[in-house]
Amino acid sequence: MSIHGTPVKKVPIHLQSAQNRILIKGGKIVNDDVISEGDIYIEDGIIKQVGRDLTIPGGTRTIEARGKLIIPGGIDTHTHMQAPFMGSVSVDDFYHGTKAALAGGTTMIMDFVIPLKGESLLEAYDKWRNWADSKVCCDYSLHVVVPNFNPKVRQEMEILTKEKGVNSFKMMMAYKNFLMIRDDEMIQIFDACRELGALGMVHAENEDAIELLANKLLAMGVTGPEGNDQSRPEEVEAEATNRAIVLADTVNCPVYIVHVMSKMAADVIAEKRKQGILCFGEPIAAGLGTDGSHQYNKCWRHAAGHVMRPPLRLDPTTSGYLLDMLASGNLQTTGSDNCTFNADQKAIGKDDFTKIPAGVNGVEDRMSIIWEKGVMTGKLDPCQFVAVTSTNAAKIFNIYPRKGRIAVGSDADVVIWDPNQVRAISAKTHHHACDFNIFEGMSCHGVAHYVISNGRIFVEEGDVKVTQGVGRFVPTPPFSPHVYMKVQEREKVICPKKVEREGYVGSVVDARQLSAAPPLLQHNDSYNQHRASGELLFSAQQGDEFYSRPPTRGGYRNLQDSSFSLSGAQIDDNKSPRAGIRVQNPPGGRSTGLW
Repeated sequence: MSIHGTPVKKVPIHLQSAQNRILIKGGKIVNDDVISEGDIYIEDGIIKQVGRDLTIPGGTRTIEARGKLIIPGGIDTHTHMQAPFMGSVSVDDFYHGTKAALAGGTTMIMDFVIPLKGESLLEAYDKWRNWADSKVCCDYSLHVVVPNFNPKVRQEMEILTKEKGVNSFKMMMAYKNFLMIRDDEMIQIFDACRELGALGMVHAENEDAIELLANKLLAMGVTGPEGNDQSRPEEVEAEATNRAIVLADTVNCPVYIVHVMSKMAADVIAEKRKQGILCFGEPIAAGLGTDGSHQYNKCWRHAAGHVMRPPLRLDPTTSGYLLDMLASGNLQTTGSDNCTFNADQKAIGKDDFTKIPAGVNGVEDRMSIIWEKGVMTGKLDPCQFVAVTSTNAAKIFNIYPRKGRIAVGSDADVVIWDPNQVRAISAKTHHHACDFNIFEGMSCHGVAHYVISNGRIFVEEGDVKVTQGVGRFVPTPPFSPHVYMKVQEREKVICPKKVEREGYVGSVVDARQLSAAPPLLQHNDSYNQHRASGELLFSAQQGDEFYSRPPTRGGYRNLQDSSFSLSGAQIDDNKSPRAGIRVQNPPGGRSTGLW
């Protein structure tokens, strides 16, 4: 067993060399809170020394990092590798997906277990572990999607949290008749998460509104990928985001909104955080690197390649806005939502945009995109870059400082980052299994020059050499102190308070005897007497046609109602004219007399 309590796998002979001892010299070490100069010594997959003039044993390989940055390996909080979804399976399996991750500087992914209809959470979890363990090239952990709630599901959530290393459960407000969950079940799941010390995660979209808009578009003949954008406006994402946060806060559960794609949804999160609510937001590489105009491309294949949900937004300033939100701390982490499909798979929806498998790439390009769009534009500094690509995720999901930090005792997940090198993104050169890249042709500063995962070098001067199955499952313990210390203190503050008072003494009305009476008039004896005798103080014979408001509780005309009718007939037509009354000084004074 390792010091982290996980089984140690047999390492291939070609990896049992000087790679077990690595010295990185001369670079600038960047953590989320400080930049320093120093050397790093790695042994047996752990960072053993950080500083100057280190004492290093013989047989150590030295890597020169002068002029470059040494950063913690990236943590992608949102992937879907070999996921069965919308009638197909994403083509990046756990081998190709984690290979692509390492190529871009990401040394850990967090994937989603999605139970099939009728499948238990534990069965789905075991299936995902079997798929991943034999293929992953880097470390990984798992979130679990909860498609419904009952006592059995609650019991399985507890087992997953306490025994299986899962501390996050996702609820889908989209995908009706498949994964979508209603509010009454969602709030129960949030309540269970709080009790278990887990984090509630939400895909926030109003599916009822989307379904209505989509059906209208299809009836109008809009069947192409542009319908994906038009049926899912920003408002349906923002409304669902607000609703999810309100429900979570009602039971004092921290909530994490995945793939924040719009300004409006980001604003909701920012406003709720300003109010002190425990919520977190995760924009993704796609939303930070490109926009939704591609869904209107004349080439169906190109347009369909950009279909995801929530959709990429047409507003080209959205990516900059989301990066500003990351810089201000209103959004905290970044994922990729890597869920890749080839063109022939996307073609399932060639005649109906609602059937296009939703998903794009991003796990390989995430860190370069954020460096180019964030750091190179002056929105983020290098420390903030480390925070949003690695450290914040490690803290929220309770794997810090094992992950997300360059420090003694941390896992040796280290990237030597060249901030000045430029690379062009293309499907011809990427390491994904898919035939399309949404960032095609984009040039990015910031390249992973060396990538070290668990003390093993997988990328060397840009050359990617990985080994299948050497990655490890990383348990995410419950009750992350970076999240739940606040929750536990709030529990004390918002604890319900009972008021001690003397009991009520007196008669109690039998509500059953009043059930037949009109609600507003049931206690009025005068009204009931007139009703019994066929006479009302305010009856139809007196001109019901002139009134729109109901009578008062006493049966009289509501004085807020007008007695004037535009029809010509007036309420007092059947009354004789009043005798003239002489007024000496009418309102406003007399109009005659000497002045």
